[in-house]
Amino acid sequence: MASLQEQLLKAGLTTKQKSRQANSDQRKKNKQKRSGVQHGASLQEQVKEDLAKSQAEKLAKDTALNDARNKELADKEQGLRIKQILGHHQLTGVNGDSEYNYTFNNKVKKLSLNTMTYKALVNGRLALCGLNETTYLVTSETAAKVAELDHTIVLVQNDKVETEEVDADDPYADYQIPDDLMW
Repeated sequence: MASLQEQLLKAGLTTKQKSRQANSDQRKKNKQKRSGVQHGASLQEQVKEDLAKSQAEKLAKDTALNDARNKELADKEQGLRIKQILGHHQLTGVNGDSEYNYTFNNKVKKLSLNTMTYKALVNGRLALCGLNETTYLVTSETAAKVAELDHTIVLVQNDKVETEEVDADDPYADYQIPDDLMW
């Protein structure tokens, strides 16, 4: 039995040139299928997928850059806000004879204060804040506001000390209770 190609040639419906061309095309398609590369519509789909993938990668990269830029801008804005709060609420004209020692950037520093300011700082009514190698003396409320924004700015904020009132009728008023006494 003769192949369909031979039958078409005998009937005169095709030529030898067209027959060879059809065989060649068939071999090429089979080879492309075996190698995994597809032609025509599948190649267009692959190009579309590659384009979509590259656009998604570009969008992710742009989003990351925008997030980093926004974070940097927010940090800068917060720094300026802290500097403005400290500059506006800073106490000045408190120089005196009493020296208060504190640490700033792993260095011990001294601050000369008058007696009333020294007591207020020790009792917790005042606080020390440090920004860009500058020390600011502010109220404890201002230090609390700054601590909400950045807790590392507050250098010294003592706990408030209650003044002890001695009852006149207390028979043990002369006997102080030691701090390290364990019950």
